[in-house]
Amino acid sequence: MLRRKRRATKTASRKRSPKNNPDKRSYVCSVRLNDTEKQMLVDAAAAARTSLPAFLSRAGLAAARDPQSAAGSIASDRELISEIFAARRHLGHVGNNLNQVAKGINSGDRPADAHLDAVLAAVQRATERVQAATDKLLESR
Repeated sequence: MLRRKRRATKTASRKRSPKNNPDKRSYVCSVRLNDTEKQMLVDAAAAARTSLPAFLSRAGLAAARDPQSAAGSIASDRELISEIFAARRHLGHVGNNLNQVAKGINSGDRPADAHLDAVLAAVQRATERVQAATDKLLESR
């Protein structure tokens, strides 16, 4: 005797009431993230005890409620990163000058003390600029 399997009846009921039309979320936004960014957001969502999409939605809406503060935060991050790149370029240029002085010394030339002091002072300032920008970036994280 062959018995047929009975089809399970759907008895689960919806646990929450449907949203009213004005409150219903009907738009989907796609966001591209790298692995590090995604992990940071997943960790933040877990700390807030919410899902990643809910966290992104709430965080975005919170930022939208205070656009001046959000824009300032985003701009300051951009400015800081821009400063780090500029400081690195400056350090590279000054390092090139230092290499030229070292090449001259190694080939027997003796640069003027004022020129050597100016190059070394520029290297020191460029190094401090890179360090200050890096410290600022690390503090903001």
